[in-house]
Amino acid sequence: MNIRVLVVDDDALVRASLEMMLDGANGISVVGQAADGDEVPAAVDAHFPDIVLMDLRMPRVDGIVATRRVRARKNPPEVVVLTTFDTDENVLHALRAGASGFLLKDTPPAQIVEAVRRVAAGDPILSPAITRRLMDRAATQADAHTIAQQKLQRLSPREYDVMLAVAQGKANAQIGAELFMSLATVKAHISHILTKLELGNRTQIALLAHDAGLA
Repeated sequence: MNIRVLVVDDDALVRASLEMMLDGANGISVVGQAADGDEVPAAVDAHFPDIVLMDLRMPRVDGIVATRRVRARKNPPEVVVLTTFDTDENVLHALRAGASGFLLKDTPPAQIVEAVRRVAAGDPILSPAITRRLMDRAATQADAHTIAQQKLQRLSPREYDVMLAVAQGKANAQIGAELFMSLATVKAHISHILTKLELGNRTQIALLAHDAGLA
């Protein structure tokens, strides 16, 4: 099968380099180019690519928006993002937009060619460094969630109720009215909560509740 590739990048030199590299690979043909995300729909209509090799930072329409638009089409091509911007947010936004691959521009040419082939065969791919970062991020978030839940188990049922109210941004008077407590009792509970949870202020209570999935 000949894999048809559309190259999207606002740098003409990058487009030319990618075309030369991919056209030299067996079974891959660059069928078109686009210099901005707003040119992608017309290029897809004109060239019927199997793969769109997509830059992220472009002057008019960025690669995230362009990817989302491409993937919303009927029988869309796969999208492989190729960029110098590898922040976690960019990776996650690209994947949520429907990209099947995310590579850095310093990826060796042979690996870019292999990525195009693998994505065309239905095998999503990420640069190894990005995969490791996302795994570490997921592990860190999971750890924060577990730690927060474990900390909250230190609270009595009444303190837990007050903690939830604080996390919801309620003032002491409102908490007292809703939980049928005096203002002094609410303040005492909050003081105990801060001590038990080893926190310094109400904002940290709210952040801990967020980590635990409660706010």
